[in-house]
Amino acid sequence: MNGLLVLDKPGGMTSHDVVARVRRATGEQSVGHLGTLDPMATGVLPLLLGRYTRLAQFFSAAGKAYTGTIRFGFATDTWDAEGQPVGAAGAATPALETVQAAALRFVGRIEQIPPPFSAKKVQGKPAYKLARQGKTPELKPVPILVDEFTIEALDGDLARFRARISAGGYVRSIAHELGRALGCGAHLASLRRTAAGPFTLDRALTLEEVEALARGGELEARMPQPRTLLPEMPAVTADEVTLGRIRRGMQVNLPEYSGAPLVKIFEGQREVAAIGRRIAGTLFQPFVVLL
Repeated sequence: MNGLLVLDKPGGMTSHDVVARVRRATGEQSVGHLGTLDPMATGVLPLLLGRYTRLAQFFSAAGKAYTGTIRFGFATDTWDAEGQPVGAAGAATPALETVQAAALRFVGRIEQIPPPFSAKKVQGKPAYKLARQGKTPELKPVPILVDEFTIEALDGDLARFRARISAGGYVRSIAHELGRALGCGAHLASLRRTAAGPFTLDRALTLEEVEALARGGELEARMPQPRTLLPEMPAVTADEVTLGRIRRGMQVNLPEYSGAPLVKIFEGQREVAAIGRRIAGTLFQPFVVLL
């Protein structure tokens, strides 16, 4: 089974757990997710299946959108609700206007330190593995772009927010740093991803729906049409002679070329044969071959 599946991840499962369950439901062993969601988080988790896993690199720069809550009063060692409280209890939660003003500091291009319990590599090892051993990972600040971080309401010590962040950004880090900026401590209390690149919740399937559709042989029909994926790349349909050259990794002439440096080369209407990289004029080198 080849395609992209937009899943609404439930809470209490790791992204790896979700992948394993989709493998069992579909019988397809090549399944990979596009952007980890922490166990407590829910929402959009795009998955690539079959030969489409080779396309993961082209989705890596997609930004994400979230809603959620931040609890003020104390920080945790994981910077979210699954961790243990650390440090002394902070001051009382400031007024809504004060929190909203502080939130503005985290909008735009900022340097962000990833959470100690994260998949960021430190000397070749994921930071969370070092943190679980009681070590303090030395994580360097990472430049990210925060298009939006809006505090919508404040109910006691719990703030409701909306955010849009570039790839590689952590909402947990924003929550932790907001608590430090306000002097009261804070951690991420809940998180729901509402979009990952162009993929949104209104097109997402639950795990139960995926399993039911797979049993009925209807799952592929619910996946996005392949020609709609990676819209920045024009789609070109290759004939049999061209497909033969692509299978051998040879350069091909694509007269339908429209000017972009990369194109999606199709076998028929639905099967992605390759991603081609422009050499000169209408001459392309197969870059990623899926045949």
